[in-house]
Amino acid sequence: MATARGSLETYNAKRRFNETPEPEGKKPAAKRAKSTEPGIGIFVVQKHAATRLHYDFRLELDGVLLSWAVTKGPSLNTKDKRLAVRTEDHPLDYGGFEGIIPKGNYGAGTVMLWDTGRWEPIGDPHAELEKGKIAFNLFGQKMRGRWALVLMRHASDEKRENWLLIKERDEEADETRSLVDEKPDSVVSGRDLDAIAATGSAWRSGKEGGEAPAKAQGKRGKRPVFVEPVNMIMSTCSISAAPVAPRPVATWKTPSGSPHSRSPSAISIEVSGVTSEGLRITELPAISAGMQSPKEFVSG
Repeated sequence: MATARGSLETYNAKRRFNETPEPEGKKPAAKRAKSTEPGIGIFVVQKHAATRLHYDFRLELDGVLLSWAVTKGPSLNTKDKRLAVRTEDHPLDYGGFEGIIPKGNYGAGTVMLWDTGRWEPIGDPHAELEKGKIAFNLFGQKMRGRWALVLMRHASDEKRENWLLIKERDEEADETRSLVDEKPDSVVSGRDLDAIAATGSAWRSGKEGGEAPAKAQGKRGKRPVFVEPVNMIMSTCSISAAPVAPRPVATWKTPSGSPHSRSPSAISIEVSGVTSEGLRITELPAISAGMQSPKEFVSG
């Protein structure tokens, strides 16, 4: 059955802290004084552009952050059941981490503090986790109201715990809104994933609650540079299957008849010859350099 683990051994074993700016989890934090804020502890959602984009959902319990990787992010639609894979417990300090995990390290990619706040379990959280269903209220900047985590049935020898993150019916539920689309940026720095990746710096909440940037350690791979493709569009050419001479000839001219320059406003190309299929190109109108080219999509 699912349990509240309260251990950081797995977290530490997976990381090289001389290379990653992630906080080291020395031991679970001592029980903190009761807060005047609602709930029993913090909750954090970190948008994580690793091998695949996902949202790490974390709840404070027993001095650590219980963690789940939510594949599509939280949904306000009560009909949506988001897969949430249980991962290793994280230290409480991780709740203030935003930055880059360098290439070659576990979970390499960009991490954003997408939401933060407090959480309040409905019932005993330890007993509910043992049962495989825990309901709770969230008091976040984006996620609010009643939610639930439900453990899916799995084979007895299966080590991975697959849960479902579900929004329960209340005044915060909404089938028409998408939280991840309408509020995509960081709640602490206002940055999007690209801006975080471009700066290469980590954001951590300071000792007095202020912002304390910390330079990410380790080597980072260079971000790909987008090169704007040549802007051109070619109108239809006519092709006829007629006997042709074996030697193609191409002539490039600007409208004035001068040799081709690097940035012409228009270029005419006259071609005669044999294509690989033995067809003659009899007409090829001018190519304009002033048209917009299709955009490229680069996934990361």
